[in-house]
Amino acid sequence: MTPGRVAVVGAGIAGLSAAYELRQAGVEVVVFEAADRPGGKLQTRQFVGMDLDEGADSFLARVPWGVQLCRDLGLGEELISPSVGAAQVVHQGRLAPLPEGLLLGVPTDLDALARSGLLSEAGLAAVQADADRAGTAGTSRGGDVGVSGDIDVSGDVAVGVLVRSRLGDEAFEVLVDPLLSGVNAGQADELSAQLGAAQLLAAARTDPSLIGGARIVAAAGLAAATAVAAAGSTGTAAGSTPPPLLYSIPGGMGRLVAALVEAIGAERVRCGQPVTALQPSPVGYQLTVAGGTITVDAVVLATPAPVSAHLLRPMAGSVAAGLDELRYASVALVGLAYRRDQLPGALDSSGFLVPRRAGLFLTACSWSSSKFAHLGADGIVRLRASVGRSDDTRFTTLSDEEIVTRIQAELVKLMGIEGDPLAWRVRRWMGSLPQYRPGHTDNVERWETEMAQSLPGVVLAGAALRGLGVPACIASGQAAARSLLA
Repeated sequence: MTPGRVAVVGAGIAGLSAAYELRQAGVEVVVFEAADRPGGKLQTRQFVGMDLDEGADSFLARVPWGVQLCRDLGLGEELISPSVGAAQVVHQGRLAPLPEGLLLGVPTDLDALARSGLLSEAGLAAVQADADRAGTAGTSRGGDVGVSGDIDVSGDVAVGVLVRSRLGDEAFEVLVDPLLSGVNAGQADELSAQLGAAQLLAAARTDPSLIGGARIVAAAGLAAATAVAAAGSTGTAAGSTPPPLLYSIPGGMGRLVAALVEAIGAERVRCGQPVTALQPSPVGYQLTVAGGTITVDAVVLATPAPVSAHLLRPMAGSVAAGLDELRYASVALVGLAYRRDQLPGALDSSGFLVPRRAGLFLTACSWSSSKFAHLGADGIVRLRASVGRSDDTRFTTLSDEEIVTRIQAELVKLMGIEGDPLAWRVRRWMGSLPQYRPGHTDNVERWETEMAQSLPGVVLAGAALRGLGVPACIASGQAAARSLLA
């Protein structure tokens, strides 16, 4: 039976997506958010006269959820893709271009890899040895698809275990770890391949060679991205240049949040009102909010794992215990603005990644005004530098000024920046990025099964479940709403 009224706890992109889906089905909803504004980690604020994102600044184009939601909200015609596609990596104390043909850091073009100079002869030999195994199982494309070398990939596996076993340590540390550890602010050695690098797990299951499988998966991904783009007016028609990897919205990702709030109804999104308790009632569930209570038929918990665990502990202790075990990383995103003449080098890439082996404070730097041309239309160079990993919390003990000083010193060495920034700002995201370990999806399925049995009408959503990217969180919210509607 369709619920008459649903409370959504959390107004991040997952919670708002759930509320929007429910409203489209005619369900009355109320959204509670502890913070003073909606959007969670999608926040856009003015920075030196331009709207600059303080969290995610784009989303994957090859999967449909983000693209389709933008189309549904009337933003589809405005979607933009990065002006430059190439990125760089810190190598031997300098910036070096990443080679073409990488799939989550795994090379598919070995000639481009060799020309890049990023790997030693021994590193290239290890990669070539894997490539030589491509297709060796004949028409079965890998024989036992549950095995990649000596690694069983029929289930989940750590990315580091998978990639190191096939390509060697050097390729993993120079190419794969900087990207995946940068996205998750964690350690790719411990990252669930199923959630953090599903394309690589698919590649390992497709061919005895990880590179051979990556080539097949990359081709399939291109076809899927073309299909997503062709499904609407945005993107690339079949037969033209390949579709983009990422999309963004002029004015920042905050516009997606604003469009969702408008479609849901601003009066239904109550910020500054944390939910402090949840319990069954004779006619549904009772929530304690801001000193009062509200009774609803069903609840979507689109909150970080610690918050969901707190609310569920009195009713579903084992689910709460599982959520408590999920670790989170803290990061800081630092916006920096410079005059163009302060940067002597070319700004012809989207930015750079920093391998662990480089030993820097920085983990990455996005050249926002190059990545999205409109952010540099006024002649100001805008950068977004990242610091912090699950195993590197140095920034948490520093003041904002100290963080900027350390970042500036490293940017001077890497980019030749002259003089101090015109402006800067620091946004700290404490405990913001879940660290998925192998087997996490199995845990989530157990939680959902238990809650369906013991707490019908209460469902989970958000980055704590099946991925932290914008499309994954949108899909999570939509799935939660549809489970209630079903």
